[in-house]
Amino acid sequence: MNLDKPLDDIIGEKRKSRAPRRSRPAGGARKPSTGNVNNNNNGAAAAAPAPAVSGSVHVGDKIIVSGLPTDVNEAQVRELFQTTVGPLRSCVLTYDARGQFKGTATVHFRKAEHATKAYTEYNKRVVDGSGS
Repeated sequence: MNLDKPLDDIIGEKRKSRAPRRSRPAGGARKPSTGNVNNNNNGAAAAAPAPAVSGSVHVGDKIIVSGLPTDVNEAQVRELFQTTVGPLRSCVLTYDARGQFKGTATVHFRKAEHATKAYTEYNKRVVDGSGS
């Protein structure tokens, strides 16, 4: 790859060189995705209410928690969900390029039903009671 070109040209060449994508079979025969409080079918409580979720209950074992206060740490998120919902595979907080917490965590449960329970119990709810 020649890096002496503008980024737009490099991206354009990559797109042209890709093989055509296969289309999905009719009827949506793809693996169910996991999501978050922001209408991707999973979710959990945040410090502030989340946007309204439309559609049916999710399928998956991950949730994305948003609107968390910047002073929350991974241990606190992990403890909340392990003690009130069930065992976790992982809990990952999101940070920006400067290393500041963005107020979002991805919680991966061992069982999909635990993610469903977390969504049901915590979606659009204030967890810490302070409202901020």
